[in-house]
Amino acid sequence: MGNSYAGQLKSTRFEEVLHNSIEASLRSSSLVPRPVFSQLYLEAEQQLSALEGGSRVDNEEEEEEGDGGLEPSCPPTAYQMHPPPEGCCTTDGFCQAGKDLRLVSICSEPIDVPAGFLLVGAKAPSLPGHLLVCAVDRRFLPDDNGHNALLGFSGNCVGCGKKGFCYFTEFSNHINLKLTTQPKKQKHLKCYLVRNAQGALAPGPLICWKGSELRGRQTPAGPGSSSLFPLPDSSGPPAACSSEPSPGTNPSAPVGAQPAGPGSDPPSLPAAAGPAVFNGRDSPQQQQQQQQQLAKGKLPAGPRPSALGIFSNSGPPKKRHKGWSPESPSAADGGYPQGGGNRAKYESSGVACVPPVGLVGPASVTFPVAASGEPVSVPDNLLKICKAKPVIFKGHGNFPYLCGNLNDVVVSPLLYTCYQNSQSISRAYEQHGAPALQPISEEMQLLLTVYYLVQLAADQVPLMEDLEQIFLRSWRESHLTEIRQYQPAPQPCPPAPGPSPGPAAPVTSAQLPWLAGLAASSCNDSVHIIECTYSLAEGLSEMFRLLVEGKLAKTNYVVIICACRSAAIDSCIAVTGKYQARVLSESLLTPAEYQEEVSYELVTGKVASLGAFFSTLCPEGDIDILLDKFHQENQGRVSSSPTAASVTKPMSLAVGGAPVCTSSGREPQHIRPFQLAVAQKLLSHLCSIADSSTQNLDLGSFEKVDFLICIPPSEVTYQQTLFHVWHSGVLLELGLDKEHVTRQRVEQYVLKLDAEAQARFQVFLQNSFQNPHTLFVLVHDHAHWDLVSSAVHNLYSPSDPSVGLVDRLLNCREVKEAPNIVTLHVTSFPYALQTQHTLISPYNEIHWPASYSTGADLYPEDRKYFGLSEFIESTLSGHSLPLLRYDSSFEAMVTALGKRFPRLHSAVIRTFVLVQHYAAAMMAVRGLSQMKNCTSVETLEITQNLINAPQQCPCGHGLMVLLRVPCSPLAAVAYERLAHVRARLALEQRFEIILGSPSSGLTIGKHFVKQLKMWQNIEDAEWRPQTYLELEGLPCILIFSGMDPHGESLPRSLRYCDLRLINSSCLVRTALEQELGLAAYFVSSEGPLERGPRSEGLESDAEKPSSTDNEDEELVTEGSTSEKKSPVRRERPGSRDSASSGRSSKASGSALGGETSAPPGGPPRGEQTRSPQPCGPPEDTHRLRASQGPAPQPDSGRQTSQRSVQVAVPSPRQLPAAGASSSPTGPSAGALVRHASPCSLAKARRQPPIVFLPKLVYDMVTSTDSSGLPKAASLLPSPSVVWASSFRPLLSKTMTSTEQSLYYRQWTVPRPSHMDYGNRAEGCVDGFHPRRLLLSGPPQIGKTGAYLQFLSILSRMLIRLTEVDVYDEEEINVDLREESDWRYLQLSDPWPDLELFRKLPFDYTVHDPKYEDASLICSHHQGAKSEDRGPPRKPEDLFVRRQTARMRLSKYAAHNTYHHCEQCLQYMGFHPRHQLYESTLHAFAFSYSMLGEEVQLHFIIPKSKEHHFVFSQPGGQLESMRLPLVTDKSHEYIKSPTFTPTTGRHEHGLFNLYHAMDGASHLHVLVVKEYEMPVYKKYWPNHIMLVLPSIFNSAGVGAAHFLIKELSYHNLELERNRQEELGIKPQDIWPFIVISDDSCVMWNVVDVDGGGERSREFSWSERNVSLKHIMQHIEAAPNITHYALIGMRKWSSKAAGRAVREPFSRCHVHDFIILNVDLTQNVQYNQNRFLCDDVDFNLRVHSAGLLLCRFNRFSVMKKQIAVGGHRSFHIAAKVSDSPVAVVPAQYICAPDSKHPSLAAPAQLLLERFLQHHSHRFFPLSLRNHGHPVLLVDCYLNLGSQISVCYVSSRPHSLNVSCSDSTFSGLLLYLCDSFVGTSFLKKFHFLKGATLCVICQDRNSLRQTVVRLELEDEWQFRLRDEFQTANAKEDRPLFLLTGRHI
Repeated sequence: MGNSYAGQLKSTRFEEVLHNSIEASLRSSSLVPRPVFSQLYLEAEQQLSALEGGSRVDNEEEEEEGDGGLEPSCPPTAYQMHPPPEGCCTTDGFCQAGKDLRLVSICSEPIDVPAGFLLVGAKAPSLPGHLLVCAVDRRFLPDDNGHNALLGFSGNCVGCGKKGFCYFTEFSNHINLKLTTQPKKQKHLKCYLVRNAQGALAPGPLICWKGSELRGRQTPAGPGSSSLFPLPDSSGPPAACSSEPSPGTNPSAPVGAQPAGPGSDPPSLPAAAGPAVFNGRDSPQQQQQQQQQLAKGKLPAGPRPSALGIFSNSGPPKKRHKGWSPESPSAADGGYPQGGGNRAKYESSGVACVPPVGLVGPASVTFPVAASGEPVSVPDNLLKICKAKPVIFKGHGNFPYLCGNLNDVVVSPLLYTCYQNSQSISRAYEQHGAPALQPISEEMQLLLTVYYLVQLAADQVPLMEDLEQIFLRSWRESHLTEIRQYQPAPQPCPPAPGPSPGPAAPVTSAQLPWLAGLAASSCNDSVHIIECTYSLAEGLSEMFRLLVEGKLAKTNYVVIICACRSAAIDSCIAVTGKYQARVLSESLLTPAEYQEEVSYELVTGKVASLGAFFSTLCPEGDIDILLDKFHQENQGRVSSSPTAASVTKPMSLAVGGAPVCTSSGREPQHIRPFQLAVAQKLLSHLCSIADSSTQNLDLGSFEKVDFLICIPPSEVTYQQTLFHVWHSGVLLELGLDKEHVTRQRVEQYVLKLDAEAQARFQVFLQNSFQNPHTLFVLVHDHAHWDLVSSAVHNLYSPSDPSVGLVDRLLNCREVKEAPNIVTLHVTSFPYALQTQHTLISPYNEIHWPASYSTGADLYPEDRKYFGLSEFIESTLSGHSLPLLRYDSSFEAMVTALGKRFPRLHSAVIRTFVLVQHYAAAMMAVRGLSQMKNCTSVETLEITQNLINAPQQCPCGHGLMVLLRVPCSPLAAVAYERLAHVRARLALEQRFEIILGSPSSGLTIGKHFVKQLKMWQNIEDAEWRPQTYLELEGLPCILIFSGMDPHGESLPRSLRYCDLRLINSSCLVRTALEQELGLAAYFVSSEGPLERGPRSEGLESDAEKPSSTDNEDEELVTEGSTSEKKSPVRRERPGSRDSASSGRSSKASGSALGGETSAPPGGPPRGEQTRSPQPCGPPEDTHRLRASQGPAPQPDSGRQTSQRSVQVAVPSPRQLPAAGASSSPTGPSAGALVRHASPCSLAKARRQPPIVFLPKLVYDMVTSTDSSGLPKAASLLPSPSVVWASSFRPLLSKTMTSTEQSLYYRQWTVPRPSHMDYGNRAEGCVDGFHPRRLLLSGPPQIGKTGAYLQFLSILSRMLIRLTEVDVYDEEEINVDLREESDWRYLQLSDPWPDLELFRKLPFDYTVHDPKYEDASLICSHHQGAKSEDRGPPRKPEDLFVRRQTARMRLSKYAAHNTYHHCEQCLQYMGFHPRHQLYESTLHAFAFSYSMLGEEVQLHFIIPKSKEHHFVFSQPGGQLESMRLPLVTDKSHEYIKSPTFTPTTGRHEHGLFNLYHAMDGASHLHVLVVKEYEMPVYKKYWPNHIMLVLPSIFNSAGVGAAHFLIKELSYHNLELERNRQEELGIKPQDIWPFIVISDDSCVMWNVVDVDGGGERSREFSWSERNVSLKHIMQHIEAAPNITHYALIGMRKWSSKAAGRAVREPFSRCHVHDFIILNVDLTQNVQYNQNRFLCDDVDFNLRVHSAGLLLCRFNRFSVMKKQIAVGGHRSFHIAAKVSDSPVAVVPAQYICAPDSKHPSLAAPAQLLLERFLQHHSHRFFPLSLRNHGHPVLLVDCYLNLGSQISVCYVSSRPHSLNVSCSDSTFSGLLLYLCDSFVGTSFLKKFHFLKGATLCVICQDRNSLRQTVVRLELEDEWQFRLRDEFQTANAKEDRPLFLLTGRHI
């Protein structure tokens, strides 16, 4: 049944238990059968309650022999004991070891009793006069109150000393009890044994097993009874079961007369009509309160009462099963009809595979049911006679036709469906791999159904889910051993220990009617069995006859059985109880039918009889007559009445400058931390979709964000959403609007899903199609509304175009397929979108985060959210202000009128009663005190506070009362009636009455609009409030209509949320939480309002009724008279605006009448120590404790019962400070002295609203199941889904939102009417839509603000994604350019003229800004003019301080791995439907003399790129890389292969050149280190990789450049040889390669508009072009093979005109170079270099007499990439205990010294040291630019403070003229044989100039000094020798310095 039976499932098979129970009942003197369920199931929470100090219920009968009990009339059922072991003792009174255990024998002997054990006396049936001595663990024995005994047993034998008996069955065998019934400790352990004065053991007090004292038959209270104490049906907070689970029964004890303890017959106890709480049960707290009251001596003197299972029903208690626990299946899961399927009337029973489980469903009178045999005529006037329409559930077999008065019956197939579901249980097990098991038989199903109906209380309604769970558990128990290993259920039910009898025979169809009749014999005729001989038709006819004759007046259920057929049975069950039939028949109506029914009753005047009845209730005649009389009396003096004067008072106060209320200002709108966190989670999920390999979203291709918010057709929600969008600034943020956003512009982004939505949505789709680079976010707010499939919406209401609109629009093919539309569903109730067929992936769900995690506040906020769990928690014991309440007076009147007016829908009755109550309350507040009897305390409290609150505020702020009337016609009736009453009472100026309808806006009176404008400082004359939020502070009753709320937010002045009229007969989780979500609230988290003894005008009325909930025995239709019974005025602590107790007596578990209260002289016991609770929630209210039950401490029940006493008696601190009269009469409310009190709005901001619920809903919400989960959460989640199977686990309280989602995704399926029904019909796993997200969070928590914030940060991110930071720096050393006349003056030349270009001098100066810190290279032209270049920058600042500009990516940009788009899918090698592209590894070897060995490289070549290479045939060995011809003129490809060396940038390197090359074919090779190859291959599977040998793993970029160039030259030779065989000249093979940095992102061209060849004035513009354009332009240059190096300018926004005026320059080129490997054959890169290797290579090329050409009108943009590159080299100590940074000064040390070895290449240490500390070697050179340092054959960076001059020692090289230069230093770096003595003698040095010689080892150092005869001119000292700080194995470099003599 919905419950989670985590307890023990007994091992005896179900049929055995059933037969034992029936047989025992037959032998018993009573006709009460032992209920089979209580034998089968024990619940975990009952065990817990025993541990926590709760009461226990003994669910088993006591042994009935002797002791004054009733002797059985038949012998008890024989109990089959195991035969004793052979050879053991079997003598009575002795244990099996032969030791005497009789008390008389061993009373004087010393007995060893272990700690924690007690001696007890056991009674053996075979020794009537003796007790046997046993030692039992005290934990398994009860305390004096019969509480706290653990289930089970632990005992020792005191005779033989054997210990550790864990089962009482085993122990009873050992001590030879020889029982004839099931061994039970409760039956056989009778008393404690104590030592008397003589030291002998003697019988002591009886063991207080629960239920063993009170045995008198319960009698109803007499008519004069004034003090009514209801017996709880269980006593624990959840009730505990008996300690020893046993399948046996006690045959002889009737429930009403059970034997008491020895010699005690207690007096009869008056039993009351106890509170009918949760489905006829008390909630655990109330049970505890009741039990504690019983235990505290409020009963007549005598033994403690046992917890007999007296059900709380009206009238005398019926005989109920004693053993039936209140948490048993029916009670625990609630007998409430569920709303599953109430809208799917057309879904026939043919959909049996996914049947509805709730009671409402596709059934009604017209439902086609399988019929056979003769028709049955329904009698006329059946409804008139029975006062309710019988509901007939088809059961097994054939169902006859019905004819005649079909309007008076309802037929439903739900029970049939339930039976069918249960038949499929075994098939569910088979899916888990279990062998085929027999399903539960039809006979057993029907018998279980009868048992279930028998135990239902009078105010309970059967629930199909209960039955399904009963069937499931019964079947599990019968196949326990077979299924245990296959049991997937999360809560296994292990068998109890003990012998297990053999299987019993199954129930046969012949036995069934007799067994059913036997079972129904105990229920006081609430279940009637009719047995048919031939067909169900005769049974139905018999039932109709009995109904007409009035013989079923007390019968709630009629079970008709026809067992005549041999194969199967026919059955049906008719619900004839008035209450049950009304609830069930109404729950079967769809919402549309419900509205039609109500409208029909209103239109046809059927309600007139109701109004006539009301007029008879008023003591002074019709209310309207009283109203007219009051109006006439007060018409002339309304303005002078004190109440009317007070209306104008606040206005005059405000105008006159008197104190103004501090609450008047509206709170500013701002994003809260929670909303920001959720927005970031949304963005994160969107990015994860884009980052996945499915290519479903290419965020990089979008430039901006657009959006459309779809909302339900509610005008208030529409205006509210417009307000949020307007004030969020999202339109400005997204660039969708300019400075001033107009209302018309905002309306374009919010779509109300009404008749006009289709056209506007088409515009949205058209926009998305026309703007492929805009990402459109389609927000579906309130997404649980209207999930109707567009295919079937016409079956609902074809006239309503809005039904099914969501499916037609949001699920249309265009939305699903558009790659630039992301759909975001937003809802508080996502359950209907979490089915097996959902379109939303579980990974795309975003749940609102919990505010607390492991006790830490994750997102501190100034306001705390108060939602459903906090409301539930407020009802628990210990909370002074229960915020959820119900009105028992109202409920009782509704019930009474329901019986009187059976043809009226209960919604009509409830509405008329409530409106009557409000009208009477208004009249009472206006002085007609006699009308208090015609209303309830709750309604009077609401009305008093509504009318009087504005008088307490200087500005007149008041409260809002929300009156929820779902049915629109009834809402209109309520509005008219209340407005009429308000007008007659002259209250039009005191408060407003607003009719809130989804289809229309708000209408507010001018007076109140004026007030609102004044409070909100609005000067617009035309302003009118359009949302409920704008009504803050307005005293009003908001009549909120519409079947479902549509997301309307309510102001914080909401004080009362009156939900007494919500449709309680149709309960599903979504509907219930949606209604309660209206009250969700943000409470200011600053401290609660001040507390203490205060009296307010609102509370000072001594005549005010204290509670009407205390007098359940009154005739409620006469109104409440409880005010007469309250001698002392009370005030609830901490609450100053509530007149009722806040908790009805039913809710508090007390049935105290006024006269039986504690005396008024003082507070009740313990009350002095309890301080009043604050109004606001405690600090931890956000945590869900609602389901944890009462506090575990033993006195929690005492505290809660004291709270119920508070109803009448305040503690002294609560007494009115002004000394209000304590007599029953006192001053009226109008003549009270007003005390200063805070504004009601200020209070409201610190207190959540108070919610009034229907009783049925209250019980559902506040009760928990056995796992502690609130009952409401285990309901069917939505009316549009059904449970997938009865075979499902139950929801758990500990489940997170994610786990709940997975649960619903597994266990619910959509109905055919659901829009997801057709999705994934084949069960495929990829049915999720990739661009669909679901955001769920509690109602009113700020989801709108969160998704608007998401749109903002998404837009920022997209802009950021389409932008890159590129270096934007001015060229350096521009003023040092050669001032030569030799400039390239042909400004319009597209290519350089070779002859002109050769005449240009080479510009030695480096202008690239990245070399700002590098040494200046002097030439003979500018050496003397060099100036100081400023202080050097710190090395760590170099990267941080470089200037960048944010640039928008163009369509020709290079991209990193995060870019995905349709165009470059194939290029990248990712395809969602295919594996990654295959690659092959090829070795490629060539010899190089400088390295001294053969170089082996490896190519990784994807299959798709093999056409670029030549392979040997056969063998497939890589031979060469294909090269084109110089003469090729094709524009389809790029001729030059591109090589990109890279390290550490597998994700961020810009290797995707597809767009940069504009799709042209090109050859691109990534040059990677061996250890990085796997990760680069993973990210770039379709790129060719050149893998460097492992010896280069720690090398710098020089090694990569060196190998690229050498490989390319070797390949050129191979290609020349290969193609020469084809007749092609060697010089025709294309000799160029491109070496590109991995950060080149975009390329630009400058368009120059010159005024003429020589004109000084020209204009130019720069535009982005593709790399293809630039490469093909350069490759087409004439004489291109004469150039050795070609490059381009680095882009800068600060580029001056003269930088681009000359189209070509002969200077250094960097970053992106086109290298002629043929011409540069003899010029190598230095493979050891890490830094400045391009400058060094440029100088070598120039000195070799080769041409370097820079195209100045092409520029390359370099992206700033913060990872990888040269920054990936970290210098640290090789062995370091502490991570202390090593400074560059430590990179060099003295040889043979003890220095920490550094883990870095020697070359890197050298270069870094020289960059930062070269002034130590060249002190004369510091800032001495006229005398640079001479560098021979190698450029090394000596820092920006030292200038250098580069010369080459190669013969015939071009060098600067140095004849007139004097150098301040000489640097010889690894000099070769070309450097000789004669070469050095050409140069002149200053005296004191320094020399630095660098060699590979010390030996080479000495040889170099000798060979070059350096000691002739340079002086050396031993201490001037240094080495890099490497370990020896890392081959350090050695340095020697000397001074010039």
